[in-house]
Amino acid sequence: MNINNPIFYAIVMIFAGSGIPIMAAMNAGVGAKIQNPAVATTILIIVAFLMSILILSFSSNEVNLSLSKLVPMHYFLAGGLFVFYISTISWIAPKFGFANAITFIFIGQMISMCAIDHFGLFNAAQYSFNWQRLFGLLMMIIGIFIVVKKA
Repeated sequence: MNINNPIFYAIVMIFAGSGIPIMAAMNAGVGAKIQNPAVATTILIIVAFLMSILILSFSSNEVNLSLSKLVPMHYFLAGGLFVFYISTISWIAPKFGFANAITFIFIGQMISMCAIDHFGLFNAAQYSFNWQRLFGLLMMIIGIFIVVKKA
Protein backbone atom coordinates (compact mmCIF):
# COMPACT_ATOMS: atom_id res chain seq x y z
CA MET A 1 0.00 0.00 0.00
CA ASN A 2 1.20 3.48 -0.88
CA ILE A 3 2.02 5.38 2.32
CA ASN A 4 0.68 8.60 0.74
CA ASN A 5 -2.77 7.05 0.64
CA PRO A 6 -5.64 8.48 2.71
CA ILE A 7 -6.69 4.94 3.70
CA PHE A 8 -3.20 4.31 5.09
CA TYR A 9 -3.38 7.60 6.99
CA ALA A 10 -6.78 6.68 8.42
CA ILE A 11 -5.54 3.26 9.58
CA VAL A 12 -2.47 4.76 11.25
CA MET A 13 -4.61 7.41 12.98
CA ILE A 14 -7.01 4.75 14.25
CA PHE A 15 -4.05 3.00 15.87
CA ALA A 16 -2.79 6.32 17.25
CA GLY A 17 -6.22 7.07 18.67
CA SER A 18 -6.51 3.64 20.21
CA GLY A 19 -3.22 4.26 21.96
CA ILE A 20 -4.56 7.26 23.88
CA PRO A 21 -6.76 5.35 26.36
CA ILE A 22 -4.14 2.60 26.62
CA MET A 23 -1.46 5.18 27.44
CA ALA A 24 -3.80 6.86 29.92
CA ALA A 25 -4.57 3.59 31.71
CA MET A 26 -0.94 2.52 31.80
CA ASN A 27 0.30 5.88 33.09
CA ALA A 28 -2.49 6.07 35.66
CA GLY A 29 -1.43 2.59 36.75
CA VAL A 30 2.12 3.83 37.26
CA GLY A 31 0.78 6.79 39.24
CA ALA A 32 -1.37 4.52 41.41
CA LYS A 33 1.48 2.08 42.08
CA ILE A 34 3.90 4.80 43.13
CA GLN A 35 1.15 6.95 44.70
CA ASN A 36 2.14 10.03 42.69
CA PRO A 37 0.55 10.97 39.34
CA ALA A 38 3.03 13.84 38.89
CA VAL A 39 6.01 11.49 39.07
CA ALA A 40 4.24 9.10 36.68
CA THR A 41 3.76 11.99 34.25
CA THR A 42 7.42 12.93 34.52
CA ILE A 43 8.49 9.34 33.85
CA LEU A 44 6.20 9.14 30.82
CA ILE A 45 7.59 12.39 29.43
CA ILE A 46 11.19 11.23 29.94
CA VAL A 47 10.41 7.99 28.08
CA ALA A 48 8.65 10.00 25.34
CA PHE A 49 11.66 12.31 25.08
CA LEU A 50 14.05 9.38 24.73
CA MET A 51 11.81 7.76 22.09
CA SER A 52 11.66 11.09 20.22
CA ILE A 53 15.47 11.29 20.21
CA LEU A 54 15.62 7.72 18.87
CA ILE A 55 13.16 8.55 16.08
CA LEU A 56 15.05 11.75 15.31
CA SER A 57 18.30 9.82 15.01
CA PHE A 58 16.75 7.71 12.23
CA SER A 59 15.24 10.71 10.46
CA SER A 60 16.70 11.47 7.07
CA ASN A 61 15.76 15.13 7.32
CA GLU A 62 18.35 17.73 8.24
CA VAL A 63 17.75 19.19 11.70
CA ASN A 64 17.54 22.98 11.82
CA LEU A 65 17.61 24.29 15.37
CA SER A 66 17.03 27.97 14.54
CA LEU A 67 13.49 27.56 15.85
CA SER A 68 12.64 31.19 16.48
CA LYS A 69 12.99 31.99 12.78
CA LEU A 70 10.91 29.02 11.59
CA VAL A 71 8.14 28.54 14.12
CA PRO A 72 6.06 31.09 16.04
CA MET A 73 6.94 30.77 19.72
CA HIS A 74 3.32 30.17 20.80
CA TYR A 75 3.32 26.90 18.84
CA PHE A 76 5.66 25.45 21.46
CA LEU A 77 2.83 25.62 23.98
CA ALA A 78 1.82 22.27 22.47
CA GLY A 79 4.34 20.74 24.87
CA GLY A 80 2.43 22.30 27.74
CA LEU A 81 -0.83 20.88 26.39
CA PHE A 82 0.81 17.44 26.26
CA VAL A 83 1.88 17.74 29.90
CA PHE A 84 -1.59 19.01 30.85
CA TYR A 85 -3.26 16.05 29.14
CA ILE A 86 -0.94 13.44 30.63
CA SER A 87 -1.14 14.99 34.11
CA THR A 88 -4.90 15.28 34.17
CA ILE A 89 -5.62 11.86 32.71
CA SER A 90 -3.21 10.24 35.18
CA TRP A 91 -4.84 12.06 38.09
CA ILE A 92 -8.54 12.06 37.14
CA ALA A 93 -9.15 8.86 35.14
CA PRO A 94 -8.63 6.44 38.05
CA LYS A 95 -11.18 8.42 40.10
CA PHE A 96 -13.64 9.34 37.33
CA GLY A 97 -13.35 6.16 35.26
CA PHE A 98 -11.40 5.69 32.04
CA ALA A 99 -14.49 5.57 29.84
CA ASN A 100 -15.77 8.82 31.36
CA ALA A 101 -12.40 10.54 31.09
CA ILE A 102 -11.83 9.50 27.48
CA THR A 103 -15.43 10.41 26.61
CA PHE A 104 -14.98 13.97 27.77
CA ILE A 105 -11.53 14.18 26.20
CA PHE A 106 -13.06 13.11 22.89
CA ILE A 107 -15.84 15.68 23.20
CA GLY A 108 -13.21 18.34 23.90
CA GLN A 109 -11.25 17.19 20.84
CA MET A 110 -14.32 17.47 18.61
CA ILE A 111 -15.19 20.95 19.85
CA SER A 112 -11.59 22.08 19.47
CA MET A 113 -11.40 20.51 16.01
CA CYS A 114 -14.46 22.48 14.90
CA ALA A 115 -13.03 25.74 16.23
CA ILE A 116 -9.66 25.14 14.54
CA ASP A 117 -11.39 24.35 11.23
CA HIS A 118 -13.88 27.23 11.47
CA PHE A 119 -11.28 29.90 12.18
CA GLY A 120 -8.41 28.28 10.23
CA LEU A 121 -6.24 28.38 13.35
CA PHE A 122 -2.58 27.32 13.22
CA ASN A 123 -2.62 27.54 9.41
CA ALA A 124 -5.24 24.79 9.13
CA ALA A 125 -7.57 24.68 6.16
CA GLN A 126 -10.69 26.68 6.94
CA TYR A 127 -14.08 24.94 6.97
CA SER A 128 -17.03 26.96 8.20
CA PHE A 129 -19.04 25.64 11.10
CA ASN A 130 -22.59 25.16 9.84
CA TRP A 131 -25.80 23.38 10.83
CA GLN A 132 -24.67 20.16 9.16
CA ARG A 133 -21.43 20.08 11.18
CA LEU A 134 -23.33 20.98 14.36
CA PHE A 135 -25.74 18.10 13.75
CA GLY A 136 -22.84 15.71 13.11
CA LEU A 137 -21.07 16.90 16.26
CA LEU A 138 -24.21 16.40 18.34
CA MET A 139 -24.78 12.92 16.84
CA MET A 140 -21.20 11.94 17.66
CA ILE A 141 -21.58 13.17 21.25
CA ILE A 142 -24.85 11.25 21.63
CA GLY A 143 -23.18 8.18 20.12
CA ILE A 144 -20.29 8.43 22.58
CA PHE A 145 -22.68 8.50 25.52
CA ILE A 146 -24.58 5.50 24.12
CA VAL A 147 -21.30 3.56 23.77
CA VAL A 148 -20.09 4.29 27.32
CA LYS A 149 -23.48 4.05 29.05
CA LYS A 150 -23.44 1.34 31.66
CA ALA A 151 -26.39 -1.00 31.18
